[in-house]
Amino acid sequence: MNRNFTAVFLIATLIALSACGRTREKREKTGEEHAPSSSGNREAVDMRPVLVAFGDSLTAGAGVDPEDAYPAKLQERIDRAGYSYHVVNAGVSGETSSQGLNRLPAIVGLRPSIVIVEFGANDGLRGVPVEAIRHNLDAIVAGLQTQGIKVILAGMELPPNYGRKYTETFREIFRTVAEERGVPLIPFLLEGVGGHARLNQDDGIHPTAEGHDIVAENVWKILRPLLSLN
Repeated sequence: MNRNFTAVFLIATLIALSACGRTREKREKTGEEHAPSSSGNREAVDMRPVLVAFGDSLTAGAGVDPEDAYPAKLQERIDRAGYSYHVVNAGVSGETSSQGLNRLPAIVGLRPSIVIVEFGANDGLRGVPVEAIRHNLDAIVAGLQTQGIKVILAGMELPPNYGRKYTETFREIFRTVAEERGVPLIPFLLEGVGGHARLNQDDGIHPTAEGHDIVAENVWKILRPLLSLN
């Protein structure tokens, strides 16, 4: 795996994700939080199998238009390849793995065929014990699997200033959960985007529309073998 992204980028990423969390808390208090939205303009009734992108601001597409976030880009790839799936963006900025676990019933309620799970960066920022993160991710994956839902797990990484032991153990969480639950793993969601200024917004961490193209491609490589022609 290419590790040429910088520690500065990762530190900035975690700071920005934390800021997104504070913004989310403000929205919740003022009643502005929104339900998951579908990618692009869809009819109210869509009979296609549902594919849910489930995560935090990296999934939600903070700072870009909805059609430029990776879930919408993923919908474009699915359509071009001739598959019939309806991608739903269920990303909420600032969420931790614990908050994602709390939202699991709502995700299951969408009756998805496939769910892409992306959590962990906000946990790392807050120094959540790795065992707690692993437990939450495992519970999310297991909860989806018990409903017969296919799962893809997206890996994340932390900057070295969090200590070698913590960062290495954090990185291994995703591989361990994926292997134990038998689900495909995206080693690092931001591969090819992290550390590249032109692919990130002014905050230096959230992908631009072009950056989301690369993120979507990272996901697509792992997702495509799971798709079926309907």
